[in-house]
Amino acid sequence: MPSSRRAILKHILSGLCTKMNRTKSVPTDVMETPLNRCLNTFDIALLGIGHMVGAGIYVLTGTVAKEMAGPGIILSFVLAGFISMLAALCYAEFGTRVPKAGSAYVYTYISMGEFWAFVIGWNILLEHMLGAASVARAWSGYVDSMLGGWIGNTTLALTGGIHEPGLAQYPDILAFLVCIVYAAALAGGVKATAVFNSLLTLVNIAVMVLVISVGFWYADTNNWSEAEGGFLPYGIGGVIAGAATCFYAFVGFDSIATSGEEAKNPSVSIPIATVLSLFVVTVGYILVSAALTLMIPISEINPAASLPEAFGQLNLSWAKYLISIGALCGMTTTLLGSLFALPRCMYAMASDGLLFSCFGKVNSTTQVPLLNLVVSGVLSACLALVFDLAKLVEFMSIGTLLAYTIVSASVIILRYRPMERIHTTIRVPALPSSPDDDDDDDEEVASQSSMDTSSPTSEMIEEVLAGRLKSQFRCLEPLLGRFEPGSVVSVAVILFILLSFAICVELKVSWTQLYTGTWWALIIYGFIIFAASTCVAVMAVHNQNTRGLVFKVPLVPFVPALGIFCNILLMVHLDAVTWVRFFVWVCIGMVVYFLYGIRNSKEGEMCSSYSILMTTSEAGKVPWGSFKGSGQGKVKSGGKHSIFERFTGRSKADDKKSIVEESENEASGYS
Repeated sequence: MPSSRRAILKHILSGLCTKMNRTKSVPTDVMETPLNRCLNTFDIALLGIGHMVGAGIYVLTGTVAKEMAGPGIILSFVLAGFISMLAALCYAEFGTRVPKAGSAYVYTYISMGEFWAFVIGWNILLEHMLGAASVARAWSGYVDSMLGGWIGNTTLALTGGIHEPGLAQYPDILAFLVCIVYAAALAGGVKATAVFNSLLTLVNIAVMVLVISVGFWYADTNNWSEAEGGFLPYGIGGVIAGAATCFYAFVGFDSIATSGEEAKNPSVSIPIATVLSLFVVTVGYILVSAALTLMIPISEINPAASLPEAFGQLNLSWAKYLISIGALCGMTTTLLGSLFALPRCMYAMASDGLLFSCFGKVNSTTQVPLLNLVVSGVLSACLALVFDLAKLVEFMSIGTLLAYTIVSASVIILRYRPMERIHTTIRVPALPSSPDDDDDDDEEVASQSSMDTSSPTSEMIEEVLAGRLKSQFRCLEPLLGRFEPGSVVSVAVILFILLSFAICVELKVSWTQLYTGTWWALIIYGFIIFAASTCVAVMAVHNQNTRGLVFKVPLVPFVPALGIFCNILLMVHLDAVTWVRFFVWVCIGMVVYFLYGIRNSKEGEMCSSYSILMTTSEAGKVPWGSFKGSGQGKVKSGGKHSIFERFTGRSKADDKKSIVEESENEASGYS
């Protein structure tokens, strides 16, 4: 009887793991789409700039400069921009690998499986919801500043204020109404909104140039002197904590990857637009923060409306009101972007069956998911009503950093996992244009079709070697060569993430002991660093599969690994209360997934392939956590599999085969 219970439990766990690991299938021609591929590189770059430049530059500069980093906010923006670039490169590779709308959620669903896709999608919903609420709160603060604080004083007199920690000083009714009004405006369609959004973005860029020019004209280097606290009044820890908050200012770049399904040539446009937009925005943030901290001392900065108040203190009233108007324009574009993306993320998850089906319906007249828009607007408005801006930004950053960490890990895993042999040519759809443009399109198609000109022998060799040890490291074959290609790298990535978290916690908790050279802290820290470095080395000694990738993240696995470490470093420096709120949100998501999503997923009970990103041979294997005999015939007699064997997908009999013999068998299967 106990053995029967164990068999039933194993069967249940096997089926659960199979469902959690099923992947989303994609069409053979990844360039095929019902959307209009009309965006060029310049269009996509402006889209990213418009989404990023908003509350980050007009609000965060004051909050971080006064309360976290001082003039060191310049270094905070440099660090946040560098970490964003590491994540953006990974997004760019995914955007060229799978040019579909949906960004990190779709990428994770295709590559890593349903469970992690739901975690990422659930956090993307949080990101856009908090983004809309925080921008609405900043929008209200700027209007209140222009009115001399009349709105805040009147609300405090009527309501008496809110005296709970973590909440705002008073309920922001104007921020609540702003969310509702803009959500209602989006319900009518997006064509007029798109034109309006472009005009506001141009006004926003002009105001940024004005702030930088006038700010440096009135700059006073004494504001960086020791008498005012120096350049780093809060130390290096303040710079890192400020970077974790400043990361909020860069979250809009994922809209570039989302636009891949509407790009003419995503393999070229997505990487260039990503790098260009991030560079422009980072330089703008650095110059604006430098101008602010040079104009007035950090003790006199008003966090709610730092830039207009700074110019007001210099008796530049005309500049104060111009900047306030530009700030409202910039924050309006960001608010519209968040309220536009949030309902569509809900729609994408509902269409896959992971959220309630009512969120998967689109109004036939306006072609907008109206119910999603209503729910999004109301939830964002409620958050803006009662929560403080700084808390909203911190809460938003942790979910975004987690999404970037998983995307970076996915790039490493897919680089070392054999890809499916694709015999069809990826072709850009014909676009109505002039004859000259048609010639250019033909050249683009020809360049993209060149990936299919390699000989069958070279393709076969690349498929066989992908995920296996490099020839110069065959001495490690008895230790690392006994497992399924790519599985060792997957384990190394997971271990590296855990060890990176341990390193960052050790840096934060035991920094004094490390700085003074305490022996036990040095031993522990040295061992963890050695183990993490070993994980990266294990990844690097395996062969990659880069066939068909027009854009590739450079120096894999080192660049994505550095991005993972930096993301975790910023996450660790967030407030403990933020972590508690984050885990509460994730727990709510787990309830939704295990009670609804896992049962109603459109991918069905079993997933027969790992989509175009995996090999045909690997697609036939049962996902991690399930038995090789489950649903595919009988288990071999006497075949007991350990957890590790189920992860690697390799039986004991296979362990006795040499790599050469396996390569010959796989090669014969391709012929």
